Amino acid sequence: MPRVDLATRDLRTMALGARSVDYILVRRRGRHGVGFKVDSHGLTVSAPLTMPVSRIEELALLSERWILRKIAEWSARRVAPMEWSEGVALPYLGQTLALRLSRAPRAHVALGDGELHAAVRETSPAAIERAVVAWYKRAALAHLAGRAFTLARIAGLMPPRVMLSSARARWGSCNTRREVRLAWRLVKARPELIDYVICHELAHLRHMNHSGAFWAEVGRQCPGYARLRDELFATDHLYRSF
Repeated sequence: MPRVDLATRDLRTMALGARSVDYILVRRRGRHGVGFKVDSHGLTVSAPLTMPVSRIEELALLSERWILRKIAEWSARRVAPMEWSEGVALPYLGQTLALRLSRAPRAHVALGDGELHAAVRETSPAAIERAVVAWYKRAALAHLAGRAFTLARIAGLMPPRVMLSSARARWGSCNTRREVRLAWRLVKARPELIDYVICHELAHLRHMNHSGAFWAEVGRQCPGYARLRDELFATDHLYRSF
């Protein structure tokens, strides 16, 4: 039987404080109450399917200070676009690599002595970015899959299938098919933060929720995870520049 989508999405604007705020209104059949979420995509408002927009925005006004504060926090976390040029600093496993550029008939990127050597056919920013991102994805899959295998064995779990995602606001996910998706940009973070995210997803192999038992499992696999979680939240904007 085909799956019926019971949610609708609508881009709208409302006045909060002295400014107009764009938001995504998600209406879902069976939902009770109104929820607000602010992330890298902006403000998302979740509401019952039949609730009038006027009532939804009245409730948003009651949370006006919280919403505007969160929007300001996310705006402060945004970083300038990457400038793809000789010597630019690139984050990798908590360290900084200097980009070294050269010309070659075929694109080739290699790591060596704290530098990332990118040989490209043309030195346009788009061509450099394509070559470097392709290298990051290869490096990410090798490192993330390797750590997932090791940490799963330590936790007494059968290693899951590991795949990459291009998500910017969600570092990982896990499903009931024992598939773990990890954002390739995570490879820019220091190894301890990477291990925390992997342990978080591995814990879902035992508890497909965020219950107390789930967090206890995260703590068993990754002692001191709360400190690492807070650090990742405070620094993750550094990993989203490309």
